[in-house]
Amino acid sequence: MVGLLQVGPSALVASRKNEMKMPSALERISHTCHSAPLASPGSTGIVVRCSLRGGPRRPLWRGRVMSTEAIQAVQSLKLAKHSPDKLVSVFGSSIGRLIKSDLLATLAELQRQNEFELAIMVFDFLRKESWYRPDLSLYSDMLFMLGKNKLVEMAEELFAELKSEGLGPDTRAYTEMIGAFLQAGKIDKAMEAYRLMKEGGCEPDKLTLTILIRNLEKMGDKQLALDVKKECAEYMDFPQRFLKKVGREYKGNHALTWS
Repeated sequence: MVGLLQVGPSALVASRKNEMKMPSALERISHTCHSAPLASPGSTGIVVRCSLRGGPRRPLWRGRVMSTEAIQAVQSLKLAKHSPDKLVSVFGSSIGRLIKSDLLATLAELQRQNEFELAIMVFDFLRKESWYRPDLSLYSDMLFMLGKNKLVEMAEELFAELKSEGLGPDTRAYTEMIGAFLQAGKIDKAMEAYRLMKEGGCEPDKLTLTILIRNLEKMGDKQLALDVKKECAEYMDFPQRFLKKVGREYKGNHALTWS
């Protein structure tokens, strides 16, 4: 079956099926999503709720209220998501007609609702639009969503793709990768990403340190958690106050969830 990400207006032509290039990472992601069941978002695991992403994430679309077209696009995608043929039709009609702001709003709403398979398709679709320019905030939102759903290998591929598009990972992009690794219990990879982050000139922020400390303590790696706590003096203006807040919120939230 042809990958469902090949559904944009220009992708509907038969010649698209005959391309000999290697499929993109997100095309492989789409194939994975539709060829095997995935763990449900509600499955058990070590997860952390953090509201430290600096308030509303910077959108590329300006309107705060979704347009009727964007709302209808989200509804159409959700109704069609279990039928490849219907998805092709939706992308070729309602999605293909969306203006830039509405397409970005559609992606953001799918991410908010954790419709991750549909969000992956829309993300790949908009990257083929003539107006598209590589943007770190878009990638970071996708990394967050993939990590939340424990799709770690997909997140790694996407992280590599943002580099291939000429983007340099920033603090948030690294933080989302760290969180994704910890979601999957991959402490070594999380700490390697943390090291690369610092070596690359990106300073850890409150979100980075909170995710690391809470998860490492929850996973029983007290020494690594202590090492990260010591580094708070270098990156936080008031490290003791910060650590007290992290400890207080952690103890008061035994059922930690990623949001």
